[in-house]
Amino acid sequence: MQIELSLSQSFKEFASSGKAGGIVLIFCTLISLVIANSPAGHAYLAFWHLHIAGLSVELWVNDALMAIFFLLIGLELERELYNGELADMKKALLPMLAAAGGIVVPASIHFGLNHGSATQAGLGIPMATDIAFALGVLALLGDRVPASLKIFLTALAVMDDLGAIVVIALFYTAQLSLAYLAAALAVFIALLAMGRVLRVMALTPYLLGGALMWFLMFKSGVHATIAGVLLAFAIPYSAKQDDAGSPSHRLEHALHKPVAFLILPVFALANTGIVIGGGWMQDLLSSNSLGIILGLAVGKPIGIAVACAVAVGLGVCRLPDGLAWRHVFGAALLGGIGFTMAIFITNLAFPAQADVVNAAKMAILAASLVAGVAGYAWLALQGRRRAGQP
Repeated sequence: MQIELSLSQSFKEFASSGKAGGIVLIFCTLISLVIANSPAGHAYLAFWHLHIAGLSVELWVNDALMAIFFLLIGLELERELYNGELADMKKALLPMLAAAGGIVVPASIHFGLNHGSATQAGLGIPMATDIAFALGVLALLGDRVPASLKIFLTALAVMDDLGAIVVIALFYTAQLSLAYLAAALAVFIALLAMGRVLRVMALTPYLLGGALMWFLMFKSGVHATIAGVLLAFAIPYSAKQDDAGSPSHRLEHALHKPVAFLILPVFALANTGIVIGGGWMQDLLSSNSLGIILGLAVGKPIGIAVACAVAVGLGVCRLPDGLAWRHVFGAALLGGIGFTMAIFITNLAFPAQADVVNAAKMAILAASLVAGVAGYAWLALQGRRRAGQP
């Protein structure tokens, strides 16, 4: 029996931008790799370390531009909680538990290989799934995969990112200034009051308040991108599906394409200038790199699949309509694509350790490539079998 699913316009727009955005990310990553390993490589890498207004270009990208990316993640999470896959607790439990399994197992693998060493701080690297790349792979499969798989994978990746955000806030914080942090939280409370009490529907006051909150969070020592997530939950949201008058809906709609086609590509250019030297194979065999590769390519699929199997087996939740176990396993494989958030956490875990960061990024790219190819091949094979093709 074919099951029709009603997809919200916001989800369709998000998925559409994610598909094309994944292709653009791949293109920018390849360009960055080629330039970094060409005669122009030194000048290219030096550009990202030029200082403007007290911060390097790379830091402006990773701390300021990526706060907008985190704002979009927060808005997407808010939408999912109000009227998406996470709105119904019974439906939300499966991607939530799958995300938990996909976080704990990879982190445990990395921790087991790096416990007590200088690279132990990298345990957060293999924890999050890259939504843009994962949806990009699903886009290549077209109608060979059900719509419910796209919804499930998106909800899983959003919860994954939420887990990564919590880890960043708790474990990758520099020296903490309680005064600046208190001021940032005061701005957040004021923005909440504007939306919940005063019912201010204009976006400008929230964006101005968000910029102030970003500055205060940056000065506090907590990573400034967290301000983007807090701002998302301060902006009023209408529980009515696709309410064009909702400030949250308007902002999410406005951010889809700039994030997919500007912010994430610039992030890729700034962070994937990986110099592949003569000892690249030894770098990939280091305990940190092995922890990342095994965490993403092996730990993620095992964690997601086992968590789903246990949850459904115990009767805690059930598979969404139209989704079979072969699809869940395919989603688990694609969960190992850990590009954006993994690179982001790498920069936080190993500040001023260029060699470690370079090796870790190589491991992330290798693992993400393996996960993407394996997930695509598996789901393509299952789609052909279902259609009766050889």
